[in-house]
Amino acid sequence: MTISVRKGVKSDLSAALGLIKELALYENAPDEVIVTTEDMERDGFGEDPVFYFFVAEVEGEIVGISLYYVKYSTWKGKCIFLEDIIVTEQYRKQGVGKKLFDEVVKVSKEKNVQRLEWQVLEWNEPAIRFYEKINSNLDKEWINCKLTKEQILNYQ
Repeated sequence: MTISVRKGVKSDLSAALGLIKELALYENAPDEVIVTTEDMERDGFGEDPVFYFFVAEVEGEIVGISLYYVKYSTWKGKCIFLEDIIVTEQYRKQGVGKKLFDEVVKVSKEKNVQRLEWQVLEWNEPAIRFYEKINSNLDKEWINCKLTKEQILNYQ
């Protein structure tokens, strides 16, 4: 099996959204995905892109994506946040995710960032084992916080 990885383009957005929905199903949250391909086109390919992504292909079929963006740390400076690596179920544990991760690391080196960050769900043992295998820091100190759109709109 030959896995090729390349930068994502507009015409990949439908497949990318399909993988996002597959991930949501895997995480028992299929109704949480509200983003559309139109949103992704505007936000990834508009005047001020807020994300970038790679696709992994096997025999011309998109079987995985890695989506990331640049963030800024008040202590460290420029960083990259890896939002997700998603690999369709039948291609997991075959090196697809590693190839996608490698590309984000390559971008991190090219952009001379201070950190590459991501999150992993505490129950996602296969992902945790992968991250431990590559010797990453799994930080148990920080607590993730967020406001939903509704909470933002109602914030006073």
